[in-house]
Amino acid sequence: MDNRNVQVEERHVEHKSDSSMVASTFIKYAAYLIIFFGVLYFLVKYIIPMVG
Repeated sequence: MDNRNVQVEERHVEHKSDSSMVASTFIKYAAYLIIFFGVLYFLVKYIIPMVG
């Protein structure tokens, strides 16, 4: 065997996530859920008893 000099290149990849973007997205979808369940509660509590 030949005595060869083999250089190995190492790469370190860092995944950066913007925590403020994640937080604002979470708040947005949490607000959607609260509005959805608020409308659903209103329908069940007030509208459906009037019809039935």
